Amino acid sequence: MIGRLRRAAIFASLAFILCAALIGVHTTQTEAGLVLGARPIPLFIMVVMAALAGFAIAPRRTQLARPASPRRWGALISRFLPALLLITGIALPFVGSRYAIDTGTIVLIYIMLAFGLNIVVGLAGLLDLGYVAFYAVGAYSYAILSTNFGLGFWTCLPISGLMAAGFGVLLGFPVLRLRGDYLAVVTLGFGEIIRIVLNNFTSLTNGPRGIADIPRPTLFGYSVSGNADGSLAHMLGLHATPIWRVIFLYYLIFALALATNAFTQRLRAMPIGRAFEALREDEIACRALGIDVTAVKLAAFAIGAMFAGFAGCFFAARAAFVSPESFVFMESATVLAIVVLGGLGSQIGTALAAIIMIGGGEFLRESLLDLSQSPSFTWAAAIAGDIGQYRMLIFGMAMVGMMVLRPRGLIAGRKAGIRLVGAEARQNG
Repeated sequence: MIGRLRRAAIFASLAFILCAALIGVHTTQTEAGLVLGARPIPLFIMVVMAALAGFAIAPRRTQLARPASPRRWGALISRFLPALLLITGIALPFVGSRYAIDTGTIVLIYIMLAFGLNIVVGLAGLLDLGYVAFYAVGAYSYAILSTNFGLGFWTCLPISGLMAAGFGVLLGFPVLRLRGDYLAVVTLGFGEIIRIVLNNFTSLTNGPRGIADIPRPTLFGYSVSGNADGSLAHMLGLHATPIWRVIFLYYLIFALALATNAFTQRLRAMPIGRAFEALREDEIACRALGIDVTAVKLAAFAIGAMFAGFAGCFFAARAAFVSPESFVFMESATVLAIVVLGGLGSQIGTALAAIIMIGGGEFLRESLLDLSQSPSFTWAAAIAGDIGQYRMLIFGMAMVGMMVLRPRGLIAGRKAGIRLVGAEARQNG
């Protein structure tokens, strides 16, 4: 106990020293000049969080190993959590507000992006820090094709995926001999190159001004919003409300995320999926077994990029506007953090991490804003305004804590794709 308290005190002291100047003070512009003020509450929260982390990761006494319980929590979570998330996702539009549905849509976009990156990082073991580039390619493919050539969403959806997959292969060729840190640097540079091209190729992408008035998705050729001729409401003889479009977009990305998950699960049982996992474990052994490492790497980049292109196409259709500012490196870092925190190779862990990081952050911010409206909790408004600025700091602390407490993520996903059966079992079977 004394060791835990000592570790907590050290962590709290370090947090105070590091965060005092970054979080504990702020400047305000007045007529007399800049005025220095204090923000003790955010600083206090960081110090308390650091102390709790130090208390949690203090070394424990060595105990004798106990036999594992036949009903472990991990098995129960893996069995019942997917069904719970599926039921919650289907029922959300019926029980949640419009804000909850919009937040759920954003969470599902990140889930789909994380599923695609999980193929590259979790299955194939290729660290990709420029994943947002494929997301941007898919979004701009739909934006350009729909505004300049009049193509619809359902026509552009596979085209966006194929365009992103092509860029994935384009990235894969120069990095075939790279792994680890070198691969991360090259993919990071690729992501920045795509953003700079989108920002400067004004004749095609409209530069920093972006592309606006992107058509919305339709349902069997009928517009979901509005009551004009050619709309779904006019065909059914009903009066459309704005919530129709929100619910339709939610179920659309929900279906795309489920399809991505089903494809990935099926991929893991196929020979190409086993080749991904073999490449992740030992590239030299793969070559010795006769596996074409070049084709496997290119396939991993192409498949992962394809799902990012699908997500980008939906993003452009939902927002009806795209610009280079939507595809910065921070998006790649967020998606990678979701994959790492959820567990490399784990689909359900990735979905759970996206819900916690994206949905949990929005819920906390909204709760603090509601709390700040009370006269007794005016301090909550300052904290709510700072959460967006310190989001990546919170992400970093969460990742450090996760690497210490659960190095394999929330739900470990590295399971055997094939099991050997003994001779006796073959004879009995």
